[in-house]
Amino acid sequence: MIDLRSDTVTRPGPAMRRAMAEAETGDDVFGDDPTVHRLEHLAAQRLGKEAALFLCSGTMSNLCAIMAHCERGDEYIVGQNAHTYRYEGGGAAVLGSVQPQPIENAADGTIPVEGIEGAIKPDHVVFAKTRLVCLENTIGGKTISPKYVDEVAEVVIRHGLGFHLDGARLFNAATALECEACELARPFDSVSICLSKGLGAPVGSVLCGSRALVEEARRWRKVLGGGWRQAGVLAAAGIVALERNVDRLTEDHAKATRLARGLDKLGYEVDGPHTNMVFVTLPDGAARTLPSFMEKRGVRVFVRGPTLRLVTHRDVGAEEIDVVIEAFEEFQYREARTRRKRDEQR
Repeated sequence: MIDLRSDTVTRPGPAMRRAMAEAETGDDVFGDDPTVHRLEHLAAQRLGKEAALFLCSGTMSNLCAIMAHCERGDEYIVGQNAHTYRYEGGGAAVLGSVQPQPIENAADGTIPVEGIEGAIKPDHVVFAKTRLVCLENTIGGKTISPKYVDEVAEVVIRHGLGFHLDGARLFNAATALECEACELARPFDSVSICLSKGLGAPVGSVLCGSRALVEEARRWRKVLGGGWRQAGVLAAAGIVALERNVDRLTEDHAKATRLARGLDKLGYEVDGPHTNMVFVTLPDGAARTLPSFMEKRGVRVFVRGPTLRLVTHRDVGAEEIDVVIEAFEEFQYREARTRRKRDEQR
């Protein structure tokens, strides 16, 4: 199957599996798994932070960060379309008693700086205490510029707030912007990176920040049931992901460009490419029939509403992009033929 549902579907390659099989392990709750230590040190180094914490998922990583920054009854400012607000089950509110203050994202994925400052609550008994601002990079595949982040950071510093980045695909952003990930991470107090998307590890995220914040997050990880035991087996995969799979992200972006151009030539309404993502607005009714049609032709897609998100990754070959484009052309032809028959019957 050519699977374009997400880059989370990537599977570990031979080198990663070998590293997992040979990993030296300990008990990470006791703090003595050497491979976990290596991964955490490597991640912190790559992002220019003091310390790091290995967690099972990006959702847990973001939640531990929010709970480390905030107390019960506090508030974090976040984009309406941000993963931490929209796609993580309301965990900050449900488990952390931290209130989100969502702000509508602009078309480029940013939150207007004046909107952020306007949402900061006065220090008064009737308001939740604003403690944290959360951004995401990439968001919907779109990169957030360092200039914009610096503008938000100025507001954050002036108001004495924390600053967190959901950087699940931060290395995609760094690749697209042709800079180091540490440059994009620099203004933030905490940064979460995902190992199991474009970097190809089977599971895991890493939260990076100051030593004090990471230790607070470690406590919340345990409270949430996320304490590892012999986690070195998984950490070994993360090390391979960071050491070997970052530079090749350019290939995924090139495949997204190839896909976007092909679909555009067919007349589809295409938004992108945005790093490794392409968005396609489907004709009326197509969302119901497209997934099964594509599945029969060896292509998996995930439809949520009228807009289809297609994500390229290491397990999709460049030549397979042409197979996908041909399947879309065939679907387009079938839909046109169905419409003609319907019109004739009228």
